[in-house]
Amino acid sequence: MRSIYDVQQLLKKYGTFIYTGDRTGDLKMMDIEINELYKWQFITADEYTQATLCIRKELSQIGKQRGSDANE
Repeated sequence: MRSIYDVQQLLKKYGTFIYTGDRTGDLKMMDIEINELYKWQFITADEYTQATLCIRKELSQIGKQRGSDANE
């Protein structure tokens, strides 16, 4: 799993579609869903780790963008 698109495809396999129009909110909801899928043993530990890392990386990039936008 290399991108948020891959995470979305994983969630889609289990009938979860997330789109609210707020990228940060979407990512947080994806994280919650991934945690639930792992908790109920629908996904492997490797899938959980990779998905979580992708989500956190994207959230970090958004945070950096917002930080640099505030400085301009």
